[in-house]
Parts: sequence; C-alpha cells; structure tokens
Amino acid sequence: MLIVVCGAFSLDALDNIMVGIAVPQIQSELGMSTPAAQWVVSAYVLGFGGFLLLGGRLSDLVGRRRMFLVGLAVLAIGSFAGGIADSGTLVIVARFAMGIGAALTAPATLSIIVGNFPEGPQRNRALGIYTACGAVGYSTGVIVGGLLTELSWRWTFMLPVPVALAALIGGLVLVPRDAARPRTEGRRHYDVTGAVTVTAAMLLLVYAIVEAPVHGWLSGRTLGIVAAAIVLMAVFVAVESRAKEPLLRLGLLRNRKLVGASLIAAAILGTYMSYQFIGGLYMQNYLDWSPLEMALAFLPIGLLIAFFAPRAGNYLNKTGVLWMMFGGMAAYTAAFLLFLRIGDGSSYWLVILPCMVLIGASFPFAFTAANVQATSGVAESEQGLAAGILQTGYQVGAAVVLAVVTVRMSTAEEIVTSAPVTLGGYHNGTWVIIIVAAVSALAALIAGVRNKKEAPIESVS
Repeated sequence: MLIVVCGAFSLDALDNIMVGIAVPQIQSELGMSTPAAQWVVSAYVLGFGGFLLLGGRLSDLVGRRRMFLVGLAVLAIGSFAGGIADSGTLVIVARFAMGIGAALTAPATLSIIVGNFPEGPQRNRALGIYTACGAVGYSTGVIVGGLLTELSWRWTFMLPVPVALAALIGGLVLVPRDAARPRTEGRRHYDVTGAVTVTAAMLLLVYAIVEAPVHGWLSGRTLGIVAAAIVLMAVFVAVESRAKEPLLRLGLLRNRKLVGASLIAAAILGTYMSYQFIGGLYMQNYLDWSPLEMALAFLPIGLLIAFFAPRAGNYLNKTGVLWMMFGGMAAYTAAFLLFLRIGDGSSYWLVILPCMVLIGASFPFAFTAANVQATSGVAESEQGLAAGILQTGYQVGAAVVLAVVTVRMSTAEEIVTSAPVTLGGYHNGTWVIIIVAAVSALAALIAGVRNKKEAPIESVS
C-alpha cells in the first residue's frame, strides 16, 4: 500500500518537472508566445492549488481510496490528451486537468498514510519514505525530462500514462477500502455552495499570483482579481458558519499546529522551487549549460533527500517537530547565502555543489516535520481536509514566492520579452528566498523555545 501511494506522489513530482523542462520545445513546435508558454506550467499550478481544499474534503466525505483512484484516472487522461494535442490551447487545458488530478490524489495519499499507520514512530517513518519518493520523482524528473525532450516533448506527457495506470491498478488491489461511515441522520448533506465558493476563490487567488509579475502587483487587474477572491472567501466563511455539514470546519483553522505547519510548508516549497528556477536560468542562460548538464547538477539534491528522508522519522522521535523545522530552515538559509557567491564562470564544485548538498540534507527534515506536525492530533474524519490545507500551503507558497522572486529578478517588460537576466538579477532573486527562509527559521526557533518541554513526537496529540 505504501509503495502504491508513494508512487503516485512521486509521479506528481516527476510529471511536473518533466513538462517544465520541455516548455521551450512545446513553445517552438506549437508556435506559442512567451506568455502563453508560461501557462503550460501555470495551468497545472492553477488546477492543483485551486482544487486542493475541495479534494482534501472530498477524500473525507467520499472516501480516500475512491478519490485517490479518481485522481489517478484524471491525471492519466489529462496526460494522454496533452501528449496528442496539436495546439498550445489544448496543452494548457490538459495541464489544468492534470493539476486537478493531482489535487485529488495529493490529500488522499497523505491521509491514506496517516489513516493506516498509527501516530508515532511508524507514521513518522512512513512519512519519511513518502518524502523520499517525492525526491526521487523530482530528481529523476529533471534527468528523464531532459532525455525525453531530446526525442520529443510529447514523451514527457506520454510516460506518466502507464505509470498512472499501474498505480491505479495497485490502488484497486492494495489500498484498503475506507471503513463504512455510520449514518446518524440518514442522508448525508454535501456543502455544494461552500465547494463552489472556496474553489473559485482559490482559482482567482492563484491566477492573480501567477499573472502578477507580468501585469504588476499593484495594477488594477491584479488588485481586482485579488479583491474578487477575498469577497468569495468571505462568502465561503459565512456559508461554512451556517452549513449543517460544512466543507471546512472553521474551528480547524484554530489548530496552531496545522496552520503553523502549512506556513512552514509554504516557505519550504516556495524557496526550493524559486532556487531551482534561479539556478536553472543561471546554469542554462548565463553559463550556457545544456538541459541535461543542468539536470545532473541538481541530481545531488534528490539523491541526498532520498538517503536522509527515510531516516528523518527517527530524528523526529528524539528532537520534536519544531526543532526539526528550525534546523531544516536554518540550513536552507545557509545554502541560499552560499549561492550568492555565483558569478561569471563560477565553479560548480566550489560554489554550486555546497548549496546543493545543504539543501538536499535539510529538505527531508523540514518537509517530514511539517507533514507530521500538520496531521498530528487531527480527528480521523478530517485528515483529508488537513492534508488539503497543508498541500495548499505548499502550492500557494510556491506560487507566491516564485512570483516575488520573478519580480525582483527583472522588470515586467523583460519577463514578457524573455530578455536575459543579469547577474544582479540572480542575486536579487536569491535575497528574496534568503529572507523567506530566515524568517521561517526564526519563527520555528521562537516556537521551539516556547515549547521547551515538548514531548517526543510519539506522545504528541
């Protein structure tokens, strides 16, 4: 069961990275403009981030196993459609569908693990393996994406199809059915209004973040979309406060562990994806490396995560989640500070590799700790929703931090025209992720000091 659900998580990472590498070839073959090509990546983020809360709650109401299987089916169909698409519009629509599929599988996979492994050392180790599988997907996705793109960008869409189908069959056979829920009041009521309003609000928010670097953060367009998202979120809160069976029990947002873990999650993935974005541009556009050379440069991160992640649970049992998150984010900050040394013709071994080593060694500890913290003490009936909130933190954090980094790296005109980023632009973007990582490390440190008597994680509830 663990192999199946972790394989699906690895597939999400593998697929997203592979298609990201193939974007230049997709743009060239299908005659897409630069803003349109950017949506090959952004459409996935939009579908993923917009539907996560709904996907998480559906896994609680409809069943984790069922939503896991449905998500894999949607992912396979979307991937196949993208592989045979003959226009940029169809590719973007396929990527949006793939994002929705991932939004259904991601909360389900995490809640399946939490629901089948008891809180404590067993769950911590399972979540460590879960982290390692995601790292394998990211690391192999960079290399496989580079190799497949040499053949055709269509293979980056087609490869996930048989993998998703294999995971679908494995889920049917190996993932246990959800326990039957007692019907205390007869027919179950579904919060359709809440689902529509929160999904629309999240879609508008993610869309505004993705488009802000092009149109400007303070432009009327951006502010208008954000205002509409806020209004919809206010309507959602009003609906949830009166719903008989709310999509999101508002009291869950008073869970400081869950909210804190989601904020740390936003910093973890936001800074990492931004670093990968800056590093990729620096290596390919500034140092003139090939996509495969860049992929091999990032490989140490994935290898180190895969090595340390299964062991992260053992350290969690001894130190507690807050100190693990502090250590991970502090090492993150140090890694990004080291990256500021990049310049003309910087040595990979002396300048870039030390950053990769620190990131690869620290990521599994911060990531695993955030997952454990978010799901600790949450009722069984709300594990899917908690996972959805945590995953929303990851995705929105990645979108927000990357958008701010992009603004700091170059002007809006340079983004639209694809003008090369200067060395100063790379440094400016790196300072953004340094600040985010440092503030997150400080927050985890303050929380750790306030909870000096924190019990080992197996007794935390």
